[in-house]
Amino acid sequence: MSTASTSGLHLKTSHRVLRDTVELLSSMRFAITLLTVIAIASVIGTVLKQNEPYPNYVNQFGPFWADLFHALSLQKVYGSWWFLLILAFLVTSTTLCLVRNAPRMVADMRSWKDHVRERSLRAFHHRGEFEASRPRAEAVTRLGALLRNRGYRIKQVEHDGATLLAAKAGAANKLGYILAHTAIVVICIGGLLDGDMLIRAQMWFGGKSPISGNAVISEIPPQNRLSASNPGFRGNAFVPEGSTVSTAILNVADGALVQDLPFTITLKKFHIDFYATGMPKLFASDVVVTDRATGKQTTATVKVNEPLIVDGIAIYQSSFEDGGSRLKFVGYPMQGSGNGTFAFDGTVGGNAPLAGTGTAADKDGLTVEFSDFRLMNIENVTDASGKPDARGVARKSLNETIESHLGAAASTDRAKELRNVGPSVQYKLRDRNGQAREFNNYMVPVQLEGQSVFLAGMRESPSEPFRYLRIPADDRGSVADWMRLRAALQDRAMRGEAARRFALASMPGADKAELRGQLAESALRALDLFAGATRANPDSPPGGFTAIAAFLEKSVPPAEQQKAADVLLKILNGSMWELWQLARAEDKQPVVASSAQSSAFLQQAINALSDSFFYGAPVFLQLDDFKEVKASVFQMTRAPGKNIVYLGCLLLVLGVFAMFYIRERRVWIWVRDRQKDAGGPDAPGTQASHLLMAMSTQRRTMDFEKEFVALRDDIGRAAGADGEAAAQAPH
Repeated sequence: MSTASTSGLHLKTSHRVLRDTVELLSSMRFAITLLTVIAIASVIGTVLKQNEPYPNYVNQFGPFWADLFHALSLQKVYGSWWFLLILAFLVTSTTLCLVRNAPRMVADMRSWKDHVRERSLRAFHHRGEFEASRPRAEAVTRLGALLRNRGYRIKQVEHDGATLLAAKAGAANKLGYILAHTAIVVICIGGLLDGDMLIRAQMWFGGKSPISGNAVISEIPPQNRLSASNPGFRGNAFVPEGSTVSTAILNVADGALVQDLPFTITLKKFHIDFYATGMPKLFASDVVVTDRATGKQTTATVKVNEPLIVDGIAIYQSSFEDGGSRLKFVGYPMQGSGNGTFAFDGTVGGNAPLAGTGTAADKDGLTVEFSDFRLMNIENVTDASGKPDARGVARKSLNETIESHLGAAASTDRAKELRNVGPSVQYKLRDRNGQAREFNNYMVPVQLEGQSVFLAGMRESPSEPFRYLRIPADDRGSVADWMRLRAALQDRAMRGEAARRFALASMPGADKAELRGQLAESALRALDLFAGATRANPDSPPGGFTAIAAFLEKSVPPAEQQKAADVLLKILNGSMWELWQLARAEDKQPVVASSAQSSAFLQQAINALSDSFFYGAPVFLQLDDFKEVKASVFQMTRAPGKNIVYLGCLLLVLGVFAMFYIRERRVWIWVRDRQKDAGGPDAPGTQASHLLMAMSTQRRTMDFEKEFVALRDDIGRAAGADGEAAAQAPH
């Protein structure tokens, strides 16, 4: 085979491959496949929370699924490379479909199809044939007027001895197809422009790269910043009250980019109003926007769904957060026998070392990271039976009598009693190894089960709910009395003295010295168990009711455990009463008289002491004073594709309307001369006409059938057809 023949064969093969590729890309099956994938991806993007930190997916779904989501970019579906690629293919497919079919449709819309002949009209399904008494010219005139009145455009074509009337209506139906497909292209292009395509283009071709971790905005280098002339972006700006920002943060893959703004925005005042449920009803921001080039200032109030437009950038009220409230605490030790307090200050969003406090925290190298401050907390404070909610942090014991109290700060599956329980602060205690526990402490006591208690929440990971330690409030509305009792419980000498006093009060008299000694020994053993002083190894219960339960299960036969537990709890309660009085006497506090109120306080205090072994912090930080600072989170959006999308939506509406509500119809009427019989009622040789009409449409509906019958009958009457012929049924 010659070289020329080989080249020609390769050229034909290339043309065939190109033709097949274009045909595939522009085919309906390819477009439907793309739309199906986009629909599935949209469902995933709706169900799966988007743009969350990676640890959140690990906590919720586990490492395997989190890695799978990350590999497939399912956590950011609408900005993933494959979703944008599918959109690009959809634009290409629809555009090719338009390029291939639109010219033919336009030509069909403009065509009159006036080359038909009488024979071809007889092949139509919808047709009618008449013998008319009027001459051809008069019949043509009347028929033309009839069709025009029916909304048809007409073209008249003369033939030898015959006239063809070609009429059409509803040609805009095909324009609807063109508009609908054009709308898909326009909307996809607008969506690509309003997505992160422009940002990705600058990262791919402009040398921009995201920055990870924390950094000072003013020190971020140019390769991590986008200029104020960036044509399209969507980012967030965090603005505390009284502060000014000139940048927005754009979250991108594996980091963030800093978007410089052509103006600065200052938050003068943040306003918020709440429903009775505690949900925000209205929040708005009074801002001052200053143009960086001209210095022109604009004062406005930004509300939810009422954005402020400046230099083509829409400023939306997205959310609100704490803007760095300044907090003051009183610190109490939670370990050891020390009872000294210390002052501690912090700022929300900041951190401070917990050192120099004279507590166990000094050796742990702990740092306090202040996460959040809430002025109002609308909580449900009832349990499933409608009684006040029981909350705690202890684990379940091994004995039903010696039970723990588990609960959350609010429960949704309960008979609700909503109440504002006052301010709260959330913080983390992080050790030198980077491990942290999170705490949520309420400032003022809450009434639960008729007892005034302070709620101190703890959780070991963000995926867990807070479990609350309930510290009873003393007669001064503070935690001081409970902290005094906690410190005394950890003092060996005070435990011994409390056991001795309990035994003496229970068995007075010289003749009961031996029994009194045995009771004192049992009371001290109970206090030691409860205080965790007898803990043999790290796997043993640390103290509290769990330690007592473990002792009973190990030392007492199962059949006797309930009776032994009742006796041991009575001894413990009596000994703790004496220990409480001793602790108060040490601080020169008056003796507490025995009453229902003091008994309830002591019982709640014992429960809280048992729970405190699982609190997991060497100190308790009680919020003492604060100065609240609010911050607004604004979404800054420059959307060049917004108007393009609006245009696409308009085209789509017009296209769908045209396709569904405009029906294309075509009518042909062939009128030819005929001679009447000499014996007829008319004068011999008078000219008459013969009519053959046909009608077609793209969609045969019941309305079209009715329209055809009505038009056929009207044409017969207009042409002067006799009654018998006009009644002739169509074939």
